[in-house]
Amino acid sequence: MEIDGVLALRVETESGRTHTRIGAARLRELVTRIGDAGDRFLVVQRIPDIPDVFAQVWHEDGGEYRLEYRAAADAFFGADFDDPRRVAALLTGWARQEPGWEAGVAWEPIPLPPREEVPDLPDEVREQVERRVREQLRCGYDGRGTLSEIAEEHLVGGEYGDRPVSAAQARQLVDRLWLERLAEQAAWGEESTDPDRLSRVFRALDAAGVTARENFACCRGCGLAEIGAEREGARGFVFFHRQSTGAAAEGHGLVLHYGGFDGSEETTTAVGHEVVAAFAGSGLSTQWDGDPGKAITVTPLNWRKRLVG
Repeated sequence: MEIDGVLALRVETESGRTHTRIGAARLRELVTRIGDAGDRFLVVQRIPDIPDVFAQVWHEDGGEYRLEYRAAADAFFGADFDDPRRVAALLTGWARQEPGWEAGVAWEPIPLPPREEVPDLPDEVREQVERRVREQLRCGYDGRGTLSEIAEEHLVGGEYGDRPVSAAQARQLVDRLWLERLAEQAAWGEESTDPDRLSRVFRALDAAGVTARENFACCRGCGLAEIGAEREGARGFVFFHRQSTGAAAEGHGLVLHYGGFDGSEETTTAVGHEVVAAFAGSGLSTQWDGDPGKAITVTPLNWRKRLVG
């Protein structure tokens, strides 16, 4: 899919750097660039991520470009190309879900190992893990990999034993709940949700010289300690931490922490006013009395955060 020239995809490089919602030209640059040690492949997923659906490219200098795509749990195909522009064009068609994007290529089926038989979890274990995963799905920031780690670790060392949930059981449970959430998300339609509006405000603040981070750090103290590493020339910052995200997902307002990187009350107050002003006309309301020692609250909120992956 494509909105305003931006492809709904997420690209991860060998180094772990990610590129989200980029244009076709930028995708072509990324494909053309790979080949050096430490930068030899790209893994591409659509947004939202669908289990067992992805594409990937491998290239080493002097060799061909290997493009592979997986369309389902039992459907994996690959082909080799000399021209990175051809690879990028195919990936763009794949990202847009264009009918027949894969036509004209001699795709080779890639053998897959037999699917693992995964035993069912005991009901009481499954219910507790499902509850925890659904909480995080409502928050909306974690991908399937992180959610699987959460599911696997949730009951470790408790009354159900050292590791009552295996990695395979965690992945299976998460994929099922992920698809359930995507079905709910589809009913929201294409209109902007409150988290969509919030993200637009944060992007505008970041572009204007105020470091703006969503779902940043575990708590206020850690966020204040870590935000300096995100400065990159900005004069101030604003963020909300993961506990605040959870509160927003439960139906409460969202608490924003802000400040100036010079530590002065004057700059902190100015940043607070800038943050509040950025929300004007966004469709979201803020509450703040101008006191630099008090947080800004965004309320009311209907927290429908779209999954990415």
